Amino acid sequence: MKINPLSGSLKQVPKFTEVKKRADEKFDNVFSGFVKQVNKDQITVGKLTEGFINGEDVQIHDVMIAGEKAKTSLDLLMEIRNKTVDMWKELSRLQ
Repeated sequence: MKINPLSGSLKQVPKFTEVKKRADEKFDNVFSGFVKQVNKDQITVGKLTEGFINGEDVQIHDVMIAGEKAKTSLDLLMEIRNKTVDMWKELSRLQ
Protein backbone atom coordinates (compact mmCIF):
# COMPACT_ATOMS: atom_id res chain seq x y z
CA MET A 1 0.00 0.00 0.00
CA LYS A 2 1.45 3.33 -1.06
CA ILE A 3 0.72 6.49 0.92
CA ASN A 4 0.93 9.78 -0.96
CA PRO A 5 2.45 12.78 0.83
CA LEU A 6 0.03 15.49 1.95
CA SER A 7 2.30 18.46 1.28
CA GLY A 8 1.36 18.79 -2.39
CA SER A 9 -2.39 18.53 -1.88
CA LEU A 10 -2.80 20.98 0.97
CA LYS A 11 -3.47 24.63 0.20
CA GLN A 12 -1.61 27.37 1.97
CA VAL A 13 -3.35 28.64 5.06
CA PRO A 14 -4.25 32.31 4.56
CA LYS A 15 -2.55 34.80 6.82
CA PHE A 16 -4.67 36.73 9.26
CA THR A 17 -4.91 40.46 8.78
CA GLU A 18 -5.73 43.02 11.39
CA VAL A 19 -9.34 44.13 11.40
CA LYS A 20 -9.73 47.87 11.66
CA LYS A 21 -12.47 49.19 13.90
CA ARG A 22 -14.76 51.87 12.65
CA ALA A 23 -14.53 55.20 14.42
CA ASP A 24 -18.20 55.12 15.47
CA GLU A 25 -18.03 51.61 16.93
CA LYS A 26 -18.47 52.21 20.63
CA PHE A 27 -20.19 50.05 23.23
CA ASP A 28 -23.37 52.09 23.26
CA ASN A 29 -23.59 51.91 19.46
CA VAL A 30 -23.02 48.15 19.48
CA PHE A 31 -25.51 47.62 22.28
CA SER A 32 -28.22 49.82 20.74
CA GLY A 33 -27.66 48.07 17.42
CA PHE A 34 -28.17 44.72 19.12
CA VAL A 35 -31.38 45.93 20.77
CA LYS A 36 -32.63 47.15 17.38
CA GLN A 37 -31.81 43.75 15.85
CA VAL A 38 -33.72 41.93 18.62
CA ASN A 39 -36.71 44.20 18.00
CA LYS A 40 -36.46 43.56 14.26
CA ASP A 41 -36.42 39.79 14.87
CA GLN A 42 -39.53 40.07 17.06
CA ILE A 43 -41.37 42.07 14.38
CA THR A 44 -40.32 39.62 11.66
CA VAL A 45 -41.61 36.60 13.55
CA GLY A 46 -44.87 38.44 14.21
CA LYS A 47 -45.34 39.18 10.51
CA LEU A 48 -44.46 35.61 9.50
CA THR A 49 -46.86 34.16 12.05
CA GLU A 50 -49.62 36.46 10.92
CA GLY A 51 -48.96 35.54 7.29
CA PHE A 52 -49.06 31.83 8.09
CA ILE A 53 -52.33 32.19 10.00
CA ASN A 54 -53.88 34.19 7.15
CA GLY A 55 -52.97 31.46 4.65
CA GLU A 56 -50.30 33.39 2.77
CA ASP A 57 -47.38 31.62 1.13
CA VAL A 58 -45.42 31.17 4.38
CA GLN A 59 -44.03 27.79 5.35
CA ILE A 60 -44.29 26.55 8.94
CA HIS A 61 -40.57 25.87 9.12
CA ASP A 62 -39.85 29.52 8.27
CA VAL A 63 -42.10 30.58 11.14
CA MET A 64 -40.42 28.15 13.54
CA ILE A 65 -36.89 29.19 12.53
CA ALA A 66 -37.72 32.89 12.88
CA GLY A 67 -39.38 32.20 16.25
CA GLU A 68 -36.35 30.37 17.61
CA LYS A 69 -34.01 33.07 16.32
CA ALA A 70 -36.11 35.77 18.00
CA LYS A 71 -36.32 33.75 21.23
CA THR A 72 -32.58 33.13 21.32
CA SER A 73 -31.68 36.76 20.66
CA LEU A 74 -34.13 37.94 23.33
CA ASP A 75 -32.72 35.42 25.84
CA LEU A 76 -29.22 36.69 25.11
CA LEU A 77 -30.33 40.29 25.58
CA MET A 78 -31.94 39.42 28.92
CA GLU A 79 -28.76 37.68 30.10
CA ILE A 80 -26.68 40.70 29.13
CA ARG A 81 -29.10 42.91 31.06
CA ASN A 82 -28.98 40.62 34.11
CA LYS A 83 -25.18 40.53 34.13
CA THR A 84 -25.04 44.30 33.74
CA VAL A 85 -27.38 44.81 36.70
CA ASP A 86 -25.33 42.34 38.78
CA MET A 87 -22.15 44.18 37.84
CA TRP A 88 -23.69 47.53 38.83
CA LYS A 89 -24.82 46.16 42.19
CA GLU A 90 -21.36 44.76 42.85
CA LEU A 91 -19.71 48.06 41.97
CA SER A 92 -22.14 49.91 44.23
CA ARG A 93 -21.18 47.65 47.14
CA LEU A 94 -17.48 48.37 46.63
CA GLN A 95 -17.88 52.12 47.01
